[in-house]
Amino acid sequence: MVRRDSIWKSLDWVTIIIYLMLIVFGWFSICGASYDYGDRDFLDFSTRAGKQFMWIVCSFGLGFILLMLEDTLYDMFSYIIYIGLILLLVVTIFIAPDTKGSRSWLILGPVSLQPAEFAKFATALALAKYMSAYSFTIKSWKSALMLAFLILLPMTLIILQRETGSALVYMAFFLMLYREGMPGVVLFSGICAVVYFVVGIRFDQVFIADTPTPIGEFVVLSMILLFAGGMVWVYKKKWEPVRNIIVGSFIVLLVAYLVSEYITPFNLVWVQWGLCVVVTCYLFFLALSERHWSYFLIGLFAIGSIGFLYSSDYFFNKVLEPHQQIRIKVLLGMEEDLTGAGYNVNQSKIAIGSGGLTGKGFLNGTQTKLKYVPEQDTDFIFCTVGEEEGFIGSTAVLLLFLTLILRLIALAERQQSAFGRVYGYSVLSIFLFHLFINIGMVLGLTPVIGIPLPFFSYGGSSLWGFTILLFIFLRIDAGRNRRLV
Repeated sequence: MVRRDSIWKSLDWVTIIIYLMLIVFGWFSICGASYDYGDRDFLDFSTRAGKQFMWIVCSFGLGFILLMLEDTLYDMFSYIIYIGLILLLVVTIFIAPDTKGSRSWLILGPVSLQPAEFAKFATALALAKYMSAYSFTIKSWKSALMLAFLILLPMTLIILQRETGSALVYMAFFLMLYREGMPGVVLFSGICAVVYFVVGIRFDQVFIADTPTPIGEFVVLSMILLFAGGMVWVYKKKWEPVRNIIVGSFIVLLVAYLVSEYITPFNLVWVQWGLCVVVTCYLFFLALSERHWSYFLIGLFAIGSIGFLYSSDYFFNKVLEPHQQIRIKVLLGMEEDLTGAGYNVNQSKIAIGSGGLTGKGFLNGTQTKLKYVPEQDTDFIFCTVGEEEGFIGSTAVLLLFLTLILRLIALAERQQSAFGRVYGYSVLSIFLFHLFINIGMVLGLTPVIGIPLPFFSYGGSSLWGFTILLFIFLRIDAGRNRRLV
């Protein structure tokens, strides 16, 4: 016999209350961001505040429906939901009109929907279903390839819609994979790729002293040699090969620098290429002589790192659109474009800074009321919070989001099934990625890629997408104690 507790008793009301508080604060922020002098009726459906209120009411109804469904249905129909959303993404590529350079919005009469927002929960369900199978093991190549396929397929389709920002959100699933046992070297490789890209691009045209050595290449190649030696120590705990790689490379580079500085100037990168070849061959030799694949994989890591370094320049100059290149250059301090690509971020920081400690008060912001900040009620909604509510209000909002993140961790950890735990951490990862990138974007700490702030940014698609993500998890959590008695 299966024991069934009332859904209302087992539901996590703490998360529900946090959700409601974020919704309310978000709506007032939209009222402030979209307010025009003379407006009085925020419930007028011709205004953005009125439309958002209607979408909020609909999201409450949507959440109620999701809670009323049996939690087993989400497990049962995971793949069907995923396939349905994938087909919708494919259709969107061909029938969606061009909207600000992207083809990601479906026009359904007076309503516009963005399928990419709903594909997030579908992908999370598919991953949870696949990873909860009895035969699943994350360390097998077959499982790893299937997981990559489930994540990269919607990413690719969204990129084809020319909506790069929404596609990057799907990288957040790697946080969940790390929690579920993905080798730490994979996450480390991802972090290294970001560092290589930033350093290589930022200092590509900066040279060491009077030598023709570009700092970007030199630093990245030095890190590759250092990481190779460090990984040998982590995985093999042998000092001799570590000494040979790190100390040997340092001595050779020091001698080469002295020669370049005081005798004949030359590019030190040439020496580093030679060192990378020698170190890689040395690692392969150790793999064959000691019959340990760890050395071989470290050598492949070094080769892949070098390949990524020199392909990133091609990717930056040939693949990225000009406006995306400028945004990255402005972020990295390579260019200062306060009237072009850097205008949004500059105005956003002015608005937040002008709020001071306590803010200017509801509807009293000047930067936002005079529309100095583009997209101030969507991607840059947080600047409205900073201007009207000040440091105290901004901190309160961030603490509320932090409470939500910590609560989601607690809920995910108490799941008694792999399906619930994987889905819970997927939801957590998506929320965390949105928060980090959106708020970092508004403060000028991350690139402007155009993703919404959960429950705050104007728009029905994002609000409903986040609501579906959260309430499916709440329903799964509510059924966690079902057991045979």
